[in-house]
Amino acid sequence: MQQIVRITLESDIPQYADMNIATGRKLKQLMMLIAESVPFKPNFSKLSTALGASRNNIADYCLYIEDAGLIMQLRDSAGGIAGLRKVDKIFLENTNLLYNLSNVTPNIGNVRETFFLNQTKVKYETLTSSSADFEIEGITFEIGGKSKEQKQIQSVERGFVVKDNIEIGYENIVPLWHFGLIY
Repeated sequence: MQQIVRITLESDIPQYADMNIATGRKLKQLMMLIAESVPFKPNFSKLSTALGASRNNIADYCLYIEDAGLIMQLRDSAGGIAGLRKVDKIFLENTNLLYNLSNVTPNIGNVRETFFLNQTKVKYETLTSSSADFEIEGITFEIGGKSKEQKQIQSVERGFVVKDNIEIGYENIVPLWHFGLIY
């Protein structure tokens, strides 16, 4: 898997986007920064400094990597052109990449959120929520483990807690594995 990611970043994307080899290496550096963060909250100015690239290019790099199926960019609910530019978090495309690309054991919260986003984005526009983790069609979702409480969604009219390590749901609590059935 690491070899496929490396070829995609260093060869496929630069060839597709008419970039040079050095830019391919910057894509790989960017991907490693994302892989080691929990989840990655982009600051394009800091990234441009770290990678030695233009701030405007960083957003393009992220779009190319997203189009290649390696990352997911979680945007906010702001409409119009401003909403298209605002990226709140960046996740790896799936949990397999989390375990393959990072030198450390992935944070379980990041694994849960990555799984949820990966499964829901197939059929729904999944956005960041101001009060919890995600929002889909006006419904708020807070992701957590078995002991996750409902603090983040108390003030939300339509909110659900999505818990890992439970078999069945009740009231507004849904097992995380249920979202794997969306596919």
